Amino acid sequence: MISESITYLRNSDEVVKTVLIGGLLSILSFLLVPAFVVSGYFVRVLQRTMNGDDEPPVFADWEGLLVDGLKAFAIAVVYGLVPAIVGFVLVGGGVMAAFSGDAGSVIGGTSIFAGVLLSMLLGLAAWYVIPAATANFAETGRLSAGFDIGALRPVLLSRTYATGWLLALGVIVLGVVVAGVLNVVPFLGTLVGVFVSFYAAVAAYYIIGHTWADLRTVEPRPEGTADERPAA
Repeated sequence: MISESITYLRNSDEVVKTVLIGGLLSILSFLLVPAFVVSGYFVRVLQRTMNGDDEPPVFADWEGLLVDGLKAFAIAVVYGLVPAIVGFVLVGGGVMAAFSGDAGSVIGGTSIFAGVLLSMLLGLAAWYVIPAATANFAETGRLSAGFDIGALRPVLLSRTYATGWLLALGVIVLGVVVAGVLNVVPFLGTLVGVFVSFYAAVAAYYIIGHTWADLRTVEPRPEGTADERPAA
């Protein structure tokens, strides 16, 4: 599936235009609105691929892209808050304890280490959950579907999703490596790297969309269950 994901955008007659727009919006993501539009485009990729349509979407219906992007961003933020809060509480408490005396410095150091480690683990868990939550939202069109734990739990425990997530992560890592190599060329390499990163993200969402479609074929299943052996 990796090779298909990498060539996915090339199925479009407007591949150059799409990559240029996506890259430019990514560059302007610090303005937030462009970042939301790009997120909305990823939602469109999910919606098409999970329904068996391998014709890449184009940047159109900008208002719709913005709205869907805002919802996808909200899903990511909510799941991302958990590791952030845990890290803040444990690390912050550890720093305060470290200045309270000799015993406190030991407790503080332990708390800081535990906070960093736990927040990293929870951050990884959030990365694992967010694509599935976004896909569930993309399929239903309901923001609440991104937080439907009953529907998401069997998906997250399935071998199919775990495999698809790892493949998508591999594509993202590949994109990061290529972008990193391009950074050797001052400015121009960094600029091109942004377009490469956008391309890799689209490929990753292609994999998640097809993974979601594969999970459907494992059905029929009643709502909130999956006829799959767990990943662990």
